[in-house]
Amino acid sequence: MYKSYSMELAGRTLTVDIGRVAAQTNGAAFIKYGDTTVLSTATAADKPRDGVDFFPLSVEFEEKMYSVGKIPGGFNKREGKASENAILTDRVIDRPMRPLFPKDYRNDVTLNNLVMSVDPECRPEIVAMIGTALAVHISDIPFDGPCAMTQMGLVDGEFIVNPSQKQWDDGDLQLTVASTKEKVIMIEAGANEIPEDKMIEAIYKCHDINQTIIEFMDKIREEVGKPKHEYESCAIPEQMFEDIKKIVTPEQMEEAVFTDEKQKREANINAITEQLEEAFADNEEYLAVLGEAVYQYQKKTVRKMILKDHKRPDGRAINQIRPLAAEVDLIPRVHGSAMFTRGQTQICDVVTLAPLSEIQKIDGLDANVTTKRYMHHYNFPAYSVGETKVSRGPGRREIGHGALAEKALVPVLPSVEEFPYTIRAVSETFESNGSTSMASTCASCMSLMAAGVPIKSMVAGISCGLVTGDTDDDFVVLTDIQGLEDFFGDMDFKVTGTHEGITAIQMDIKIHGLTRPIVEEAIARTREARLYIMDEVMSKAIAEPRKEVSEWAPKIEQITIDPAKIGDVVGQKGKTINEIIDRTGVKIDITDDGAVSVCGTDKEMIAKAIEMIKIITTDFEQGQILEGTVVSIKEFGAFIEFAPGKEGMVHISKIANERINRVEDVLTLGDKVKVVCLGKDKMGRISFSMKDVKQAE
Repeated sequence: MYKSYSMELAGRTLTVDIGRVAAQTNGAAFIKYGDTTVLSTATAADKPRDGVDFFPLSVEFEEKMYSVGKIPGGFNKREGKASENAILTDRVIDRPMRPLFPKDYRNDVTLNNLVMSVDPECRPEIVAMIGTALAVHISDIPFDGPCAMTQMGLVDGEFIVNPSQKQWDDGDLQLTVASTKEKVIMIEAGANEIPEDKMIEAIYKCHDINQTIIEFMDKIREEVGKPKHEYESCAIPEQMFEDIKKIVTPEQMEEAVFTDEKQKREANINAITEQLEEAFADNEEYLAVLGEAVYQYQKKTVRKMILKDHKRPDGRAINQIRPLAAEVDLIPRVHGSAMFTRGQTQICDVVTLAPLSEIQKIDGLDANVTTKRYMHHYNFPAYSVGETKVSRGPGRREIGHGALAEKALVPVLPSVEEFPYTIRAVSETFESNGSTSMASTCASCMSLMAAGVPIKSMVAGISCGLVTGDTDDDFVVLTDIQGLEDFFGDMDFKVTGTHEGITAIQMDIKIHGLTRPIVEEAIARTREARLYIMDEVMSKAIAEPRKEVSEWAPKIEQITIDPAKIGDVVGQKGKTINEIIDRTGVKIDITDDGAVSVCGTDKEMIAKAIEMIKIITTDFEQGQILEGTVVSIKEFGAFIEFAPGKEGMVHISKIANERINRVEDVLTLGDKVKVVCLGKDKMGRISFSMKDVKQAE
């Protein structure tokens, strides 16, 4: 026996079955929205994991290709590593869920979402988000929830709640908002330069809808929820803090952390830790948790400095941005490069341009998204924070940061028709002390302009932080947070945009939600900061996109041909197009609608290839003058090739003004000749003349 619950959500039925499947989990919800079906499960270990000073939470969004009636591509024919979309969905689910678990909980928890069926009208991501929160809410895992999530689209100026996949892909807004009963706890957005007031309106429309979902969840928990289990607390004993303060006073800790140099601050903390290790040498209980205790002591000190004294660790004012610097063209021979520095955060971005044939192919659940033309990749090496660690490839954090900077710039990119290139931007983190994703946005924007990509507007990004007190009205919003303020604060609110509006938002918090005044102040503060960055820093390094691409970049020309003529250009088994490529050294891409892109480094060869394609796809007309090569000689005339696969015949009587007995007396194989088209002969064939060229000219 199992219980089934339903509610109407944005015009569609959301149904949850409890107790139907996965009975050995701590909590499970078999959830359907339309025909989209997801199994959301929550499992927790019985005991805390030894030796960890954090909450070991794992979130998985498993995209099964059978859910859209497809077999996975490649040789293996089995789902492999998580796609970028799956990783980004994991992160969106993790961010609102994590703060709602107890801070002293150290049991491993895994939240898994198995996508089993996809209805294009109901995105599986939103189903998994709701299912995850419900599975934990009804489980015995300690959780201060529930939270609910809603997505908002914008199509033709109208808000769409939980839009279909096509509305989500094609609309001007991709907003996801998670809420608790009282507050907004997570915001993720991509937008087509949406004004700040419009964005706030959309956020709180989502928040209102979330309240109806939370009521639905609470009703289910009342009927089938399990009592929350007891757990072994890993909190630091209060007596330990008292003993530490006898050795290191609050004033000494404040002096240790009050510096704008990350290395100096770390050296100060290391000295304090060594002092405490010596003092507690005989106390194994204290030594086991000393690192976490020092961390929390720093945290309390920094928060008190900011909240009560409005003093930041590096001495800045609450709304002051760290020293900024911007430059372009620091890397030779690449297609575009720029570096953006904000305090001890430094990003170098390099742009590469390529033909459309190098576009990224995507094999995922969204039938509308099969390729990606603009790619932004972000790298975070250990040396950027002064650590020694071997690189193992990008992790979830790197993928998330790259996707955020990518999302920030997509709305200002030119169309394929305007700029027929595949574009890749790579952000290399040279130095990190907070908000590298926003520095990546600024560096990428400048690098694109330096590469000659005609973006529509300049884009910048900035992050705001937050420190809260005992009441909702007791808070301080910080502009441009550095690493320490991120670690010890309550919020990392990243916003990117142009002068016109917002292009992306990512809000990550460690508390149980934000009030509307905090959200509004953070959005206003980020607008003020990003306008300053664009006007006073970025535009002084490069004010607008360059008119031409770099000399090292491929040159691409685009023409349109009749789709019915594509076969003529390609030729049998690709013979014709390969001949054009061999003769000119270019790359040629042809789409089904007849758009032809010719790419190369030599403009003359590009022009030659385009001329060949035009000849191949154009029917010969009377009076048309062409230049070709003699490729065959017969007794009755010569065959002239004008382009690969395109030949015509000049009768012997049309070769010269005087009578000739043999074609070879005038022409030899390989001769370059001009001819004029005479139209069709009696047999319906096109005939050409060499002797009538001057008259035709």
